[in-house]
Amino acid sequence: MKRYLCLILVLAAVFLFSCSAKPDKEGAYQNFLWLNTYANPSTLNPILASDSASYAVINFVFRGLMKVNENLEIVPEMAASYTVSPDGKTYTFYLHKNITWHDGQPFTAEDVKFTFDKILDPQTKTVKRSAYIIDGQPIKFKVIDTYTIQAILPQPYAPLLTNMTAAILPKHLLEDQDINTASFNSHPVGTGPFVFKSWKNSQYITLVKNEHYYLGAPKLDGIIYKIIPNVETALLAYKKGELDIASFQPKAYAEVQKLPYTKIYQYDILYYSYLGFNLKNPLLSSRIAREAIAYAIDKPALIDATLLGFGTPAYLPNSPSSWAYSEENIIKHHYDPEKSKMLLASLGYQMNEETKIIEKDGEPFEFTFLISKDHKISEKTAQIIQQYLAQIGIKMHIQALEWTELLKKVNYPQDPKPFDAVLMGWSLGVDPDIYAMWHSSEYPKGFNFIGYQNSRVDQLLKAGRTETDKVKRKQIYHQVYQYIARDLPYYFLFYNQALVAVNTRVKGLSEPNPLGILREIEKVYLDPQ
Repeated sequence: MKRYLCLILVLAAVFLFSCSAKPDKEGAYQNFLWLNTYANPSTLNPILASDSASYAVINFVFRGLMKVNENLEIVPEMAASYTVSPDGKTYTFYLHKNITWHDGQPFTAEDVKFTFDKILDPQTKTVKRSAYIIDGQPIKFKVIDTYTIQAILPQPYAPLLTNMTAAILPKHLLEDQDINTASFNSHPVGTGPFVFKSWKNSQYITLVKNEHYYLGAPKLDGIIYKIIPNVETALLAYKKGELDIASFQPKAYAEVQKLPYTKIYQYDILYYSYLGFNLKNPLLSSRIAREAIAYAIDKPALIDATLLGFGTPAYLPNSPSSWAYSEENIIKHHYDPEKSKMLLASLGYQMNEETKIIEKDGEPFEFTFLISKDHKISEKTAQIIQQYLAQIGIKMHIQALEWTELLKKVNYPQDPKPFDAVLMGWSLGVDPDIYAMWHSSEYPKGFNFIGYQNSRVDQLLKAGRTETDKVKRKQIYHQVYQYIARDLPYYFLFYNQALVAVNTRVKGLSEPNPLGILREIEKVYLDPQ
């Protein structure tokens, strides 16, 4: 999740409105940074957002009390400092006094309280609520004075500071509005280094610099995101000079290396891809059936074919960059199609020699795999998995959907959900807390959209939140990883690497780390060359 545990699901995206003329890279827009995303976002309200499409803009427009620094540590941002009570249950945040909203109004503790109270309000359509509820009890926020606020916890809570990276909303603009439908959600006002200007549906979004940003005005005049539906078209736009920065696929590496005025950035990211099973589906609810699928897939060969070496196998729901990561005693289902066939036979499946599909009681083992449309790596991954499963008699259909349509299916708020299996990915936070994705209470309206239920994992996820000793927390999460690897609610695919082409006119970028190269966007500038 970006800033809060951001769901970072396989793609990035952008935008909805505009009344301005189409921007041109010359003239008035020459000192603008030109970026791209691949789809429209769901919203520009940070507490309603759950996709990286939305966060592509949100992260430049808004700020939180805390942030993640270059060492992946949680440090103050709009909070100048903070203290923690001896019992670990009261956090006091002292805010910077020189921060204003983009409309000129002062940023205060009232805004902070309003934001988190709205997240906790059951009427707010947010998936972030569970991050501020500890064992059934909500965190309370108390305004001490204009620039001081307390978070009062029912018990110690290790992810608190990480969750305080959440973007803050302006109370004065939203207190009398229905936050779920407010016009603010497409015309946001924040405190960040860039101000929202305009949004042209499926074309572009324009941000301009915040002259009154509390850390100093950005060096760029603004940022324009072009909405380009796939990575190949985005790379073509980059080659034409229409973009300053563009991600690209591994197969294009040699081509990009030859481009003039280009520097390639390659780095690990806090992200993994997975095949998610709808555990309410009668075929896929069987762990033995899921094991058969896992043994049928040659993961290293799949990674070589799709990522060309720019990725590593994933076996658990965390990133190797995390301090809590450990593969010790993790079950790994290595390629063994004969074992797959044996497991399926143990469930009573037999091959229909005419259709070449296994059957049980006359019903074929057949399901549909959802992927995002116009995403070549997803398409190739799905096609390879389809071929592997055909070899053991499982018929897997592939359905490519627009990103927003895919999200509607997996986020469907009722049981059962209208999908069988899905190819997606998670963008992870720096804290190992994965309650929102794996606790049984997060189904059907939370991030646990596959319906995973394990009472012991529920207990461990609660314990991982309230244990503040780092060594003990790592032990707790390692147990969680072991259960999940055994239960196979996901078939973990791979950890991706970022491959990014950057025009050499772009200067002031952050040193690459799992959070990217635009972490301090206010320092980025353009060299006319």
